[in-house]
Amino acid sequence: MFGQRTNTAYIHVSEEGKIDEEVVRNISKSKNEPEWMLQKRLHALQIYRQLQLPTWGPSLKELDMNTIAYYSLPEATPNARRWEDVPEEIKNTFERLGIPEAEKKALAGVGSQFDSQAVYHKLREDLEKLGVIFEDMDEAVHNHPELVKKYFMTSCVPPTLHKFVALHGACWSGGSFIYVPKGVKVDLPLQAYFRMNIEKGGQFEHTLIVVDEGAELQYVEGCSSPRYTTSALHAGCVELFVHKKARLRYSSVENWSKNTYNLNTKRAIVDEEGIMEWVGGNAGSKVSMLYPCTILKGANSKAEHLGIAYAGKGQEQDVGAKVYHIGKNTTSIIKSKSISKDGGINTYRGIVKINPGATGAKSHVQCDAIILDEQSISNTIPIMDIQESKTTIGHEATVGKIDPEKIFYLQSRGLTEEEALKLVVTGFVAPIMKELPLEYAVELNRLIELEMENSIG
Repeated sequence: MFGQRTNTAYIHVSEEGKIDEEVVRNISKSKNEPEWMLQKRLHALQIYRQLQLPTWGPSLKELDMNTIAYYSLPEATPNARRWEDVPEEIKNTFERLGIPEAEKKALAGVGSQFDSQAVYHKLREDLEKLGVIFEDMDEAVHNHPELVKKYFMTSCVPPTLHKFVALHGACWSGGSFIYVPKGVKVDLPLQAYFRMNIEKGGQFEHTLIVVDEGAELQYVEGCSSPRYTTSALHAGCVELFVHKKARLRYSSVENWSKNTYNLNTKRAIVDEEGIMEWVGGNAGSKVSMLYPCTILKGANSKAEHLGIAYAGKGQEQDVGAKVYHIGKNTTSIIKSKSISKDGGINTYRGIVKINPGATGAKSHVQCDAIILDEQSISNTIPIMDIQESKTTIGHEATVGKIDPEKIFYLQSRGLTEEEALKLVVTGFVAPIMKELPLEYAVELNRLIELEMENSIG
């Protein structure tokens, strides 16, 4: 049903308290979508009804699916091309996050989404002339239907993958669509920022990126939300296609508020000699279940996963990476670091699978964790499914407290105990931080420092 609230139009669920066909049809109708997309949504809804909630990992019992706003619109003209055309309230929010300034200094294009609607999109003119497409997903459905039909929730993230992917397929809204033509190398990053701003919000943005043969792209994504007392849901979806000899670096910092269940799905398919790089930071949410996945389909393809997770009081970060080696002579590197404090729970959960015939595959997994008190927990749950003998596989994991001798030494150099602790933690995450774009590394460092305050005593 449709409802009204200050500055927002939104769709919750049916009178029976469950998402139903009417809700899905209303979402599609409000976007004036073609029939083929409506049918995709309805098919996903059928699958959602059939699938069960995950029975492993963090508890989801406090997530009430019947109170979520599945679609919410700010009072703004969609996809403004001029920053001046964005409403003041929304513009002020993004200016505080530094989005316009980042665009001026170091970005080839920017997209911003507020709740379920993209409110701003802009791409550098010279890239447009080269055939690069950077649009809101809702626009892409109308402007580039053949490309969207070919890639959207087909081979990469089918709606049958799990229950929250199926829900996403029924309720998705906004997100980014990027296509980089053959041989085009985008010299500066494209960026999108997603803001969930309503109570009991549900955000289901869809990011679809296609990097064609021999092309290169860096994409940066940030996510945040204010804190409310009731649970919110983020169930976005990222589909990445890296074609022959192409290269894609996908960087993200997720800082959802501590009432949010972050149940995001991210996957990439990499063709022959393609390179896929993931760099991610998770420093918010009540519960995160996030495992970026790379399918190394082509021979000599490569993947690198770098991730940082911070879990404080009342937080559970269940994150990791998945890599499926299918082609010959494929290579993957997974490096994960986590920090647990004030009873926070960090779990690395990952899969490396070497398929039969994937000869020459190489994979190395490294998980390092710091626990800052007696109440916190760190788990490592790696799965190695090796079905080919001609491979090279390595795994190492460390977990421990901060060495008191390091703290003592830094204190002898004039630092307080708290300053010394922060410095050691900063050094611990530095190898991954340096791979993030500067403004995001600064943001994530600041978030961790704020969480680290008053860590002593």
